[in-house]
Amino acid sequence: MDNVILVINPGSTSTKIALFENEKCKISDNVLHDVDKIKSFKNVYDQKEMRTEVVLNWLKSNSIALNSLSAVVGRGGLLRSIPGGTYKVTEKMLEDLKIGYQAQHASNLGGIIANIIAQKAGVQAFIVDPVAVDEIDDIARISGIPQIVRKSLVHALNTKAVCRKVCREFHKDFENSSFVVAHIGGGISISPVKDGRIIDTNNASEEGPFSPERTGTLPCGDLVELAFSGRYSHKELRKKIVGGGGLVAYLGTNNGKKIADRIEKGDGKAKFILEAMAYQIAKEIGAMSIDLNGKVDAVILTGGMAYSKVLVDFIKNMVSFIAPVEVIPGELEMLALAQGVLRVLQGKEKVKIYDEEVSFV
Repeated sequence: MDNVILVINPGSTSTKIALFENEKCKISDNVLHDVDKIKSFKNVYDQKEMRTEVVLNWLKSNSIALNSLSAVVGRGGLLRSIPGGTYKVTEKMLEDLKIGYQAQHASNLGGIIANIIAQKAGVQAFIVDPVAVDEIDDIARISGIPQIVRKSLVHALNTKAVCRKVCREFHKDFENSSFVVAHIGGGISISPVKDGRIIDTNNASEEGPFSPERTGTLPCGDLVELAFSGRYSHKELRKKIVGGGGLVAYLGTNNGKKIADRIEKGDGKAKFILEAMAYQIAKEIGAMSIDLNGKVDAVILTGGMAYSKVLVDFIKNMVSFIAPVEVIPGELEMLALAQGVLRVLQGKEKVKIYDEEVSFV
């Protein structure tokens, strides 16, 4: 029996929508939104009606009847910290998505819009492996001073999806495997995944390698001096760390294709800075392999920047002694959302209840 699953993935200025029959994508679109209109909303939640209307119009224009749906799944947002898995959308979850419990982010709308559509269709709404997934070992939370606790902020959805893909290809059991996954996009998260659980990671907004637009880990003494230099406000410095750092700071762009073109034309600085980013990624992969006692089935490179041959070749040259390197460029988020729901609908995985997995104290 085919399960028809509507997948909704809100981004900052677009909403990805797809219809799956089991694991096969039948139709998909990335609907762009007017940037000025997005900016006109006071907060993310206020975009709810506009984006819901976009999804409903998409269904109508593609002649997809609501009563044909088996389930609706949305990209999970910045909820309270939870273990990975497929979650039923509940009222408690909707409350936390509405306020943006950890932060305001477009992905908070995923579960909200999925719930609205699901109610109209008379089916269940779900989210799968949201950014709020936190499975790291307690020992990995220690920072160096008690006032600061290391947090998990990881591309959990794609990280687990690429692990499952490699497991299928090599006939391995996801629950009995060990990988180091480097998701290389606008932010970079590098994670050891042991027996299906992300046991450590760099906080993709604050730690690890510098990325196309983030600084990653900085020398803390120099950062303190910069913070108290009087040259930057709190907001300006935060923007410099997330949004104005990394490749943007050194090369004036976060566009991997433009950087590749510059390197092709002989831009030595562009090549040097990109290789410096690859160097930091490789070092972090090496560090995270220690969490697995060096017993790594594969190193997986994924995300948008994994399309860069210069970057990938440099990393592979440094880390291939650890384990075979698998390259899965881009992301599998839409498929991963559908697969998470499908596992529940087919009885292969037990659905999780948000209210039972978190503390509301």
